[in-house]
Amino acid sequence: MSVSELEIIECLTPQQRDEFIFFQWVPYQGNPYWVPPLISERREFYDKTKHPFHEHADVAMFLAKRGGQAVGTIYAIDNRAHNEFHQENIGMFGGFECLNDQAVAHALFERAEKWLRARGRTALRGPFNFSTNEECGLLIDAFDDAPRVMMTYNPPYYRELIEREGYTKAVDMFAYRREVNAQIGLDNFPPKMKRIMEKIMQRDEIVIRKIDLKHLSEEISRVQPVYNAAWADNWGFVPMTPAEFDHLAHSLLSVIDPDLLLVVEAKGQPIGVALSLPDICDPLRRAYPQPGTPEWWTLVKFMFHYKVRKTQEYVRVLIMGVIPKYRLSGIDGLLMTQTAEIAMKKGYTLGEASWILENNLPMRSVLENTGWEIYKTYRILEKAL
Repeated sequence: MSVSELEIIECLTPQQRDEFIFFQWVPYQGNPYWVPPLISERREFYDKTKHPFHEHADVAMFLAKRGGQAVGTIYAIDNRAHNEFHQENIGMFGGFECLNDQAVAHALFERAEKWLRARGRTALRGPFNFSTNEECGLLIDAFDDAPRVMMTYNPPYYRELIEREGYTKAVDMFAYRREVNAQIGLDNFPPKMKRIMEKIMQRDEIVIRKIDLKHLSEEISRVQPVYNAAWADNWGFVPMTPAEFDHLAHSLLSVIDPDLLLVVEAKGQPIGVALSLPDICDPLRRAYPQPGTPEWWTLVKFMFHYKVRKTQEYVRVLIMGVIPKYRLSGIDGLLMTQTAEIAMKKGYTLGEASWILENNLPMRSVLENTGWEIYKTYRILEKAL
């Protein structure tokens, strides 16, 4: 069918946004690796009154229909904070889900591009949900494995649909994996790195401690500036506002393992942070939330697999970094080691460190020197408007 037979609707009402959310179950029907989201979480994500990202960005959600049936989705993002921080003039896209139909993909991208072009943006980049501070990147290999927590998954044909619309690689991001075992310990660090690290730790009174959840608000206010400083030079990074950081922290409270939340301090001042998460994607995939199923029942099944059966093998290193002054000191490697030792004691058998930019050579060196290997690749694509 031709593009003219497609209808593109902007989702402005709660009912239309639900239709946008519910479409995901169509292209992934029968796919054993896709992890469906909690519908309540997605509703909050797109609600301008509940998610602080919308305070500095506008999002337009589009739904493609043919013969009254949903056949694809996409949203366009005008992130003012990104453009101000990077001195760019770009828009972004996310939420791209589509049947294997180029006409549908073309109509969706055409509508998103038109919306951003009208706002004066000169390029489009993605996919992002909504920025690098959330899930992002198009999976381009390893389709026979489910994603870890807060990582993306998509069918192989999405890459071809997007590239046929004129999008090319902007950057690749890697997920590293290794077994969690004793060989990841400090004794296996390169001798030179180990000497540098031990000297700095003694000189600056380096201490690694767990985050105190009893004083979470105070901890958040101390850690947020460290997070923003540690990632400030990363490609595509946008500093999180206090409201965004607080929202992320509280949204993860019910699934975090407090033993895997670490802060590095030098003479009492925070200089680094490490946040690792149990792979809740595994129990969530087993619970399989879907439209029409009461969410309370989905959560009962999720907690059974998460807390009783404990089906999750992986722990994902989500955030790990130190402020610029302490880079190349080995402190980030020590954080990785302590995280692995804790994970091993708690029974996790596999670790994922993700995502790591292809040009983040210092972090890649730390990982590869301690036995981590790349096992998945995610890509950000872009196109001039």
